Amino acid sequence: MCKLCETNPVYEFTNQRKLCKRCFINYFYKKFLFTIRKFEMVNSKDIIGYKKGSDFKSVVLEEVLNFISKKYGFNIVVLSNKKANKTAINSSLDSESARILDILINRKSTELKSCFPVVGKEIKPLYLFLDEEILLFAKLKGLKFKELKKSKDKMENLTDEMEKTHPEVKRAIVNSFLKLNIK
Repeated sequence: MCKLCETNPVYEFTNQRKLCKRCFINYFYKKFLFTIRKFEMVNSKDIIGYKKGSDFKSVVLEEVLNFISKKYGFNIVVLSNKKANKTAINSSLDSESARILDILINRKSTELKSCFPVVGKEIKPLYLFLDEEILLFAKLKGLKFKELKKSKDKMENLTDEMEKTHPEVKRAIVNSFLKLNIK
């Protein structure tokens, strides 16, 4: 049962805490806002641009950006000819953890700067979310998206396999990277 409202859960965390549909959607929005604040991604004067896409991450990114636009009055634009001073990227915990490992294993440490949640004018609002959380949010909200058959690279396959036997490994990789604060 959902810990908060005693209804059937749709998601279970690795610590066995369970959330129903309504509580999961609230959790997702709160975590999204936490990510924006923690990494100081935007301020009220920013114009945030994003690329419109049909995959689940792009659709969810658009949904949450529209959410902060309505709730807090941020300016959101679809990138094309429109000008934006910040660009939102749909990168997640899955893609970032694989990228960090790839850079470290291949000894390309100068590229580590690109793995931060804010890189120059690029922001990654979904940085702290697993792909499975993003996909579930899209399904629960009834968002329309295309399931693309994207082939994973070796590092994404490696982190997926590690996650099966060691839950939270993707989060640990990213958190350790952030603690090192490599510049």
